[in-house]
Amino acid sequence: MNLRFAALAVAVASLAGCAAFSSSGPSATAKLESTRGNTTTGTVTFTQTGETVKVVGEVRGLKPNAEHGFHVHEKGDCSSGDGMSTGGHFNPGGKPHGSHGGAEHHTGDLPSLKADAGGVARINFESRSIRVGSSANDIVGKGLIVHRDPDDYTTQPTGNAGPRLACAVITAK
Repeated sequence: MNLRFAALAVAVASLAGCAAFSSSGPSATAKLESTRGNTTTGTVTFTQTGETVKVVGEVRGLKPNAEHGFHVHEKGDCSSGDGMSTGGHFNPGGKPHGSHGGAEHHTGDLPSLKADAGGVARINFESRSIRVGSSANDIVGKGLIVHRDPDDYTTQPTGNAGPRLACAVITAK
């Protein structure tokens, strides 16, 4: 009888683990395409779980061993060829530009990408600023931009991150 109880307990615990694993909320993806004259590409996935969005992805074709600005922009429009059709940083709260996670920053201010020696940046962070599928901070339908230069986190309203190397429209999965 104890063996049967132990097997039942293991089965219940396993199911509970699966339920916890699959409790992620809505998700979105962005397929970054290079802007005119550039070779930067990549894919980024955004998954909402409670008040946190997990951001995971990879960007290739960056300047090796360099930092690159990374922002959600207000318009999901990459038609201009240079990424400028995405407009400015996504900023529904009217905050000043700043560092992601800092006291004051645009909703679209994300951590800078850090490329390795091969020009590849791997993305893996959590955000409490952005949302997927709900609220004024919803990024679905917005633009995602990778910039040539690092974000200085102080220059208003852009962070002085330079030209746009890659552009994507963030779409719900």
